[in-house]
Amino acid sequence: MPAESTANRPPAPELAATAETPAPTSSPLKAAIASLVGTSIEWYDYFVYGLAAALVFGPLFFPTYSAGAGTLAAFATYSVGFLARRLGGVVMGHFGDKIGRKSMLVTSLLLMGFSTVGIGLLPTYETIGVWAPILLVSLRFLQGFGVGGEWSGAVLIAVEHAPAARRTFYGSFPQMGVPAGLILANVVFLAVTAAISPEAFISWGWRIPFLGSAILIIVGLVLRLKLDETPAFKTVMNERAEPRLPIVAVIRDHWSEVGLIAGAFIGINAVAYIFMAYLLNYSTTALNLDRTVILIVSLLAAGVWLVVTPVAAGLSDRIGRRRVLTIGSAALCAWALVLFPLVDTRSTAAIVLVMVGVAVAMGIVYGPMAALFAGLFPAEIRYSGASIGYQIGSILGGGIAPTVATGLYTATNTSLSITIYLGVVTTLSLLCLTALTRQTRPTWTN
Repeated sequence: MPAESTANRPPAPELAATAETPAPTSSPLKAAIASLVGTSIEWYDYFVYGLAAALVFGPLFFPTYSAGAGTLAAFATYSVGFLARRLGGVVMGHFGDKIGRKSMLVTSLLLMGFSTVGIGLLPTYETIGVWAPILLVSLRFLQGFGVGGEWSGAVLIAVEHAPAARRTFYGSFPQMGVPAGLILANVVFLAVTAAISPEAFISWGWRIPFLGSAILIIVGLVLRLKLDETPAFKTVMNERAEPRLPIVAVIRDHWSEVGLIAGAFIGINAVAYIFMAYLLNYSTTALNLDRTVILIVSLLAAGVWLVVTPVAAGLSDRIGRRRVLTIGSAALCAWALVLFPLVDTRSTAAIVLVMVGVAVAMGIVYGPMAALFAGLFPAEIRYSGASIGYQIGSILGGGIAPTVATGLYTATNTSLSITIYLGVVTTLSLLCLTALTRQTRPTWTN
């Protein structure tokens, strides 16, 4: 079907499949596990960078700045990856709709692996001067470009292989890759910091998590290369329905869906990256809390997030996404408002409580979100549509959140400003999710 007709296609029932759709040749569970494993590896790479930015990149790559300014510069390089994600989402979305989901998943994994191992081999400022931060930013850009096409491809591999009545549940598998990657990154950092002295960690130990990614990449590639293309994309190719420029069709015919997806994702993504990247730096520098304790609590909370995500998705298949997403989004707003006030108490019990509470809320929202976003677009532009909306939201949410939080605290010397910021973005996302679930109807035609 030509791209020009996508806006006029009558919406089919939410989880219906066309008779012409080829039967899947990869089992739904196999496709979902492959998407989970590959996404976990890619997010491990991403979170390893975030932990290193919080702990060592300031003094190693920006030593000419003060401690606060060095940390801000390190998180600024973190944000570069999110800018690259937008470009990667557009480029890989285009080719994902033109030549297939599987090939883009393999490409994204290779890009992430190359850039992550490259960071692990990178000389510091002391060795090569200004070239160190330049190369760090360049490799971070490649990381972002690679992950830019990862999410949509992994989601589509999962949901387009899934049975109609379980699409939300199987769509949660790549969503679980986020907390799984966080757990893996934290475990590796805990193991390394426990095994060597702080001086050795600063000197060379920080490189181990980056270099270890090479082994994980090989595992992910083996799993993804064994996957078959999705039935939905086979139908598009059989009918020669792929548009010449998918992004044009998305922007022209589905701009409102893209905007609402971006707005809906800003809040949870901002909270997630404050939770995963900034909070470690804040608690250890501003509050002088023990780094190991915070890493362990983060690990516990990520485990809760991992478990809640598929449970919420499965519940959504039974009672509807709207109800689950509304409950989760409201809970996320509430927990975001008490996150820093409870962390500021320096009480371990209070920190555990609030981080677990945030993790539960994130899991409730994260679980149904993937299938909802993907289902808003017809198959021939689905990769581009879901990717563009998601990446815009990630830039405006998590992409700038650690930098904004660092800047706000540096300017005001209080976490209240960060709390206000989180309250604004989570409220915006609640409104956008409400509009998205009430005013749009998914178009699962294949």
